[in-house]
Amino acid sequence: MNHFANQSFLKEIDFTPSELEYFIDFALHLKQLKQQHIPHHYLQGKNIALLFEKTSTRTRSAFTVAATDLGAHPEFLGKGDIQFGKKESTADTAKVLGSMFDGIEYRGFAQDTVEQLAQYSGVPVWNGLTDQWHPTQMIADFMTLKEHFGHLPGLTLAYVGDGRNNMGNSLLVTAAMLGVNIHIGAPTALQPSATVVAMAQKAAAKSGSKVLVTSDPTEAVAGADAIYTDVWISMGEAVSPQERIKELLPYQVNAKLVAQTEKADTIIMHCLPAYHDKNTEVGKALEDEFGVTALEITDEVFNSDQSVVFQEAENRLHSIKAIMAATLGDLFIPEQLFRLGFCLTW
Repeated sequence: MNHFANQSFLKEIDFTPSELEYFIDFALHLKQLKQQHIPHHYLQGKNIALLFEKTSTRTRSAFTVAATDLGAHPEFLGKGDIQFGKKESTADTAKVLGSMFDGIEYRGFAQDTVEQLAQYSGVPVWNGLTDQWHPTQMIADFMTLKEHFGHLPGLTLAYVGDGRNNMGNSLLVTAAMLGVNIHIGAPTALQPSATVVAMAQKAAAKSGSKVLVTSDPTEAVAGADAIYTDVWISMGEAVSPQERIKELLPYQVNAKLVAQTEKADTIIMHCLPAYHDKNTEVGKALEDEFGVTALEITDEVFNSDQSVVFQEAENRLHSIKAIMAATLGDLFIPEQLFRLGFCLTW
């Protein structure tokens, strides 16, 4: 019996803390198998649709390699290949794809789109990112924390920058569920919604974690075991770059801010891509127009010994593989494992 059989992975709060821990531990196990070159074809013969309204190096690569490693065939469908209400309703698209594919990944804008895909396709659907949530990233992030520190409960994670985007929402809720103290440092206008904060506080009351939302970046990073940041302007967001830079520059993750943790072993996290230098077209344009050589994180911190950003990026592969294998594969995952509140240790 597979506890997760045919279940979609749409947002973190659809799962219990023990279930999220299972995905993390399973991902760590699959990473070991990959490193030891041990085959793990849990999805042999399956066909996977990869739907991308928003582009991504890591998400596309991770799902493609994960599917292939698991023995499945991935098929990429970009924004020019899918309709979603333009010429065909999302519900109709879901029914068609569900009749041809065994599982569907979606990365795009509206959470409602991925929810409808799950409702009407009849196959597991995995959320590669929407404007509200980024659940597959969370398994990779907390996998990285557990890999580095050996545990999750009691750690303190500080996220600074734009706190009311998908990353702020997901980190806030997931950390609270897993017993990780979560600090969000953002300007008042860019803080998580009251609804999301309430979700996190409810979860924290059960797990024992502490939730802090503040406009003071120094207060946010105090005592942090990990500092996390993300780009300041999300893909497709209509906002003045000049105004956003002015608003968020005090929240830049630089050496001065990292020192405010007063801890020598604080790690640095970022879901990438990062504007940490001027070695991209965007970075060069930002320097030319606004006189800044980095945005949300400086190159000094990004490439420091404390940075785990590339370990975190690699873990997208293993975590996505765990999610796909658990929800679509023929695995024995007993129901009582989660009813009793235990997480499987591999």
